[in-house]
Amino acid sequence: MVEQVDVSARAAAIEYAIRDVVVPAVELEAQGHEIIRLNIGDPLAYDGLPTPDHMVTAFKAALDRQDNGYGPSYGIPELRHAITSRERSKGWDCSTDDVYVTHGVTEALQIIFAAFLEEGDTVLAPGPHYPPYMAYPQMYGGTTVEYRLDPDDGWRIDLDDISAKMDDSVRLLVLINPNNPTGNVATPEEVDALIEIASLWPKCTIIADEIYDGLDFTGQQCSVASRSEEVPVIVLNGASKVYFAPGWRVGYMAWHDPQGRLELVRDGVERLLRSRLCASTPAQHGFLAGLTDDTGWLEGHRATIRKRMDYCLDRIETIEGLDCEAPGGAFYLFVSITNPKMAADDKRFVLDLLHQYHVLLVHGSGFSPEFGQGHFRMVCLPPVEVLAEAFDRIEAFLRG
Repeated sequence: MVEQVDVSARAAAIEYAIRDVVVPAVELEAQGHEIIRLNIGDPLAYDGLPTPDHMVTAFKAALDRQDNGYGPSYGIPELRHAITSRERSKGWDCSTDDVYVTHGVTEALQIIFAAFLEEGDTVLAPGPHYPPYMAYPQMYGGTTVEYRLDPDDGWRIDLDDISAKMDDSVRLLVLINPNNPTGNVATPEEVDALIEIASLWPKCTIIADEIYDGLDFTGQQCSVASRSEEVPVIVLNGASKVYFAPGWRVGYMAWHDPQGRLELVRDGVERLLRSRLCASTPAQHGFLAGLTDDTGWLEGHRATIRKRMDYCLDRIETIEGLDCEAPGGAFYLFVSITNPKMAADDKRFVLDLLHQYHVLLVHGSGFSPEFGQGHFRMVCLPPVEVLAEAFDRIEAFLRG
């Protein structure tokens, strides 16, 4: 027997539920089964939500003129300037020097965690939440603690739970707004209350993940940076969701540091950015076109998503065994499994549905073992006829 090389503990501990469930789905597809995939938030996987033509044209034009070499480590100047204008339009005094372009939000998170965290530090993130907020901090010696979102009140932030869990070890307090996976949109008053809590802990910085900001159906989504006069805020955003270009892997972080607390950390971030060279140059040009050229197309995409989401909510109301709080934004539903036996093992629910009826969801416990248990997440992105077939199969599965 060949002796195996040991895997590092940090790699062995990584879980990413959204893609982990794809492994058995691929095996079934290899056997000839057609799977309805409702697991991943990729608009390009479904008809009717393409990347805008002018963005694709700009990406291609960069390639045609051979503008695909190494770029500046912090992003091409034109894009940083356009991002600055976008953030200023949201109500805060962003400068071009505050903006850093990254390989999507996930790379921004890795860089932030690497620069902020030491052994024993804590990241306080919502539960449920996007899985990398749980997976990445432990790679840098940190620990993620979840604060509660209330499943009986539209997944509203439990501010008392945040207050109870804050201490000197909390270096980063995360707000995902709109939230993935629940779709909750925090109100300006809730944002102000969260900032007030963070202000009591001078070592704490807020991460404001606003990647779904253009998919707000409540009219209440606001920039966290625009409402903070003292507490530092790092805004995360990019091309993946609102600009419908997830595979381009281009995002950004914009730093709001009104009292200059983060100068040492920013030096560390800039060192890390230089050491990894740069984000994709042609993708940056494509994103630039999205920020500076026609944006009227977005309303059509938003209306399409809202129509498909409303259909899903209507179907769920008619299916015994399911319940769902209507989301305020993004394009997910975080659905409660009301059958106690099935809810007790939501991952088994997802895998059994996949194998028996060939519909792929994501188990809620993959977004939070504590606060996501007994749920599943699905995307509302496919056309209605695909969603109709998926719900027919889910309903048949629940009937047994």
